[in-house]
Amino acid sequence: MVASSLASPLCTWLVAACMSVSSEKDQFSKPASSFQSSKFMGRRRKAITKFKSGSLMNGSVMNTSWHSCFGFEPCEEYYKSDGFSASFSSLFAENPFSVFGFKQVPLNRRQRRMSSAAHPGKPMAVAVQPAMEATTTKKPLMRNRRVVVTGVGVVSPIGHDPDMFYSNLLEGISGISQIEAFDCSEFPSRIAGEIKEFSTNGWVAPKLSKRADKFMLYMLTAGKKALADGGITEDLLKELDKARCGVLIGSALGGMKVFHDGIEALQVSYKKLNPFCVPFATSNMGAAMLAIDLGWMGPSYSISTACATSNFCILSAANHIIRGETDMMLCGGSDSAIIPIGLGGFSACGALSQRNSDPTRASRPWDMARDGFVIGEGSGVLLLEELEHAKTRKAKIYAEFLGGSFTSDAYHMIEPHPEGSGVVLCIEKALAQSGVKREDVNYINAHAASTPAGDLNEYQAILHCFGKNPELKINSTKSMTGHLLGAAGAVEAIATVKAIHTGWIHPNINLENPDNGLDMNVLVGSKKERLDIKVALSNSFGFGGHNSSILFAPYKNV
Repeated sequence: MVASSLASPLCTWLVAACMSVSSEKDQFSKPASSFQSSKFMGRRRKAITKFKSGSLMNGSVMNTSWHSCFGFEPCEEYYKSDGFSASFSSLFAENPFSVFGFKQVPLNRRQRRMSSAAHPGKPMAVAVQPAMEATTTKKPLMRNRRVVVTGVGVVSPIGHDPDMFYSNLLEGISGISQIEAFDCSEFPSRIAGEIKEFSTNGWVAPKLSKRADKFMLYMLTAGKKALADGGITEDLLKELDKARCGVLIGSALGGMKVFHDGIEALQVSYKKLNPFCVPFATSNMGAAMLAIDLGWMGPSYSISTACATSNFCILSAANHIIRGETDMMLCGGSDSAIIPIGLGGFSACGALSQRNSDPTRASRPWDMARDGFVIGEGSGVLLLEELEHAKTRKAKIYAEFLGGSFTSDAYHMIEPHPEGSGVVLCIEKALAQSGVKREDVNYINAHAASTPAGDLNEYQAILHCFGKNPELKINSTKSMTGHLLGAAGAVEAIATVKAIHTGWIHPNINLENPDNGLDMNVLVGSKKERLDIKVALSNSFGFGGHNSSILFAPYKNV
């Protein structure tokens, strides 16, 4: 009875107060509407009178509650009320219902202790809508912020140092070989872009190196190498505004080895499971661990869009800088799936090359004899930085990031759209978003993974967008590294910025008998070529119809 008799005038007061929050003066100067009948206004005055007389609630508690929940302050008389505390306490000591009709459940000792520790002498905070003033505040306009690449880090089948990696690409050295990590004699495909030698010494703590999945170790190592390449010393790292530095590195498959080992251990007992098996298997944990290690408190997360993962991460990281949220971002991708479940899974869907007797010639984009892609592993990480921030610390600048785009084929889980419409749309949107003229793009690092349908569809989409450019050159890094899955886009982006920086583009190896209709004046041949790159585009596509295109150009101080 007490609760019901209280709820009606109180709710009436709340409704009236909410309606009058914008301008109390205007409220009372306007004539009452049909809704605000004399009976309604009378009830409102009665409710306010009760509050003035101190007959309802404790002022110290409700002061915070009214302001937090409704975005306005009670009137001055409310604060001057002396009878609130006693009346409120006596009312609710006898009646176990709140003013809104919900039963109050008494807290146990542990809950009271936690509440007291979290808010000593203060009422509990409530998740609320912001005050009206906050919602009307306009975000200040950002000036045009340019993004540049100031560091790169790579772990790949053809080298773990950026210079060695790109030198091997220019020389046409293949990283494809027989798999040695496990016995794969029963598998139809027994070759991969497998990393034979890798050390985390000096980059990752020994204890973590023993526990973590290789995708995470590759990512941590490549990320720290990108910082070192960008001139971020330990002393400079301490001086950075860590709230404006972030990590956005993804993975297509995450910690597959850790997860696989966990399933095997579970066959014996759950007690045999590695306590870190779940967090170390998640695709976000590599980026999280790198952010924790560096103490970077800006955006830290991962994106997983199959083999387009890296490009999604790179463009999203650049957008954080462009919007003024950060000054520096580590971004890219990492994957390590050369294990039985990874090799078997891709073999089962008929995606892998079976040229086991000649591994170095197995990955052959645009060649008529191609029979599927070659799985690879590794990581690529780029250090993106706001231009003025980079210039202030006199950083080396590899290239400028111009922009990019994402689209979806919306067609099939695995197969690309036969007309390449999603790829065309992606490239067109990337050009529009970055403000680049199509005739200025004269180098494309293609996704071309050595699949029968994918290579040709991408080539046709590229010619649809750029076919009238006589300077256009196209190559595929995967002809030498294999397909690094979620890491492919970042490793290929590194190859792209190195091409801009050096003025040399790497060859397409194994392109001996090109598909019908392919123009070999557009496709790079079996030797490296000198090219003065104006604008470079790098494509990455993934299962699910994910398309991504990103654009780089030589940095010009204008």
